[in-house]
Amino acid sequence: MSWLAPVDAYCERTGPEYWSEPVNALTNLAFLIAALLVWPRLKGPGMAMGRALAGVLFVIGIGSWLFHTHANRLTGLMDVLPILGFILLYVFAATRDYFGARPWVAALATVGFIPYAAATVPLFAMIPGLGSSASYAPVPLLILIYAALLRNRLPETARGLAIGAGILIASLAFRTLDQPLCGALPLGTHFMWHVLNAVMLGWMIEVWRRHRTRAS
Repeated sequence: MSWLAPVDAYCERTGPEYWSEPVNALTNLAFLIAALLVWPRLKGPGMAMGRALAGVLFVIGIGSWLFHTHANRLTGLMDVLPILGFILLYVFAATRDYFGARPWVAALATVGFIPYAAATVPLFAMIPGLGSSASYAPVPLLILIYAALLRNRLPETARGLAIGAGILIASLAFRTLDQPLCGALPLGTHFMWHVLNAVMLGWMIEVWRRHRTRAS
């Protein structure tokens, strides 16, 4: 297996050229814009985790840009690893700050995401047509679980999490429809995965920031 072997995974790509996915590439600017918009809101004490999340959000945009220009297995890793990093950081922050858990408990919950994903991805993969989006489907489910658990203790935070999960589900729908609709929409729909994901990740940071502000 060559790490530099070309990958053709999305409707818009028609060859190995750098600009074969211009819209998919350029919509990664949404991640950078979202990170830059939330960063100034994360000033003051107790906001270090928020700044870390915003930094990872910026890196997500860079990694995805590299994958949609230099489309190969290596840049594919650069695409998915920052997303995983954001998920794990947010699970830690949510468990520690929303539930008031000790850091070691939050760390256990974070590690627990791996077996949770390993158990649920095969179940989502059984859904017809979901395809590779099954690997992301456990995330909105987990967000909704957190929202349900918090609905009485922290109703505003729970509402914010539910909104984030809804945006992510819509985003996943566009990701999933990219190939099935390719014949009718040669541009594909993957670019909306970028746009909505940027909105969703920025919103999730804002949900955390608002909770920290209320709690302080």
